[in-house]
Amino acid sequence: MAPVGVLSGTIMMERSELLQIGRQVKTRNQYGEVLLTVTDQMVFIVRHGNDPAEYILPHRINHLANLQAMKDMGVTEVIGINSTGALKKNLYPGMIVIPDDFITLTAIPTIHQDKLAHITPSLDESVRLKLITAARNINLDIVETGTYWQVTGPRLETKAEIRMMANYADIVGMTMANEAVIALEMGMPYASACSIDNYGNGLVEKPLSMEEIITGTRKNADMMMRLIKQYVEEMSSR
Repeated sequence: MAPVGVLSGTIMMERSELLQIGRQVKTRNQYGEVLLTVTDQMVFIVRHGNDPAEYILPHRINHLANLQAMKDMGVTEVIGINSTGALKKNLYPGMIVIPDDFITLTAIPTIHQDKLAHITPSLDESVRLKLITAARNINLDIVETGTYWQVTGPRLETKAEIRMMANYADIVGMTMANEAVIALEMGMPYASACSIDNYGNGLVEKPLSMEEIITGTRKNADMMMRLIKQYVEEMSSR
C-alpha cells in the first residue's frame, strides 16, 4: 500500500514508538528542504521542525515544501494532527475533534503562482470517516464534526476575537487550513484530528497554566498515536 502522510506538532515526535523505528530522510524540492521520518507504512513530518531549539513558528512553516515532499514519497492521503483551543465551553482540554469544515480569513499559500486556478476548499470525507472508524475501533471518545478557525499566529487571540469566532466555529488553531488547501491542490486527500489542549482566551475564568497545557498536550499526543497506529493498521488490512 502507499504510505500514509502524517503532519503533526513537536510533542508527537517524542511520544511515538512508530517514529522511533523510522529512518530520517532529508529531501529538497522546488519549495524547500524537508526532514522526513519514514517507515514502511508512514511518512511523518514534524511541521515545527525536529529540533526544539530551532522551533519553526506557525506563520513560518513551509507547508508547500512539506506536502510536496510527501507527494514525492508516494503518499496518497494525508492526516493532520493539530493542536487547538476550544471556542465552546462544552469542548474542553483532552477532547479530540475530527472537523468537517474550516474558516480562514487570511491568505493561504498556493501552488498556483502564474495562472488562474480555482478550487473549492474542503476536508476529504473519505479520510475523515476512516479516522472516525479507527477511533471507534479503539474506543477513543471523539467529537465527529466541528468547524476549525485558522488564525495566522504566532500570537494567541484576544478575548473579543474568541467571542467573535465562537459564533461560527468550535476550535481555533494556526495550521490546518493551510495544509488542507495545499494538499487538495496537490491531489492528496486530507483530513485532520484536532486535540483540544487549552481554552480560548476568556472562555473560562481561570486559564490553564502552561504546565497544565503541556501535560494535557502530552496526554493528547498519546491518544493521537493510538489513533494513527490504528488508522495505519486498518489501511494495511484493506
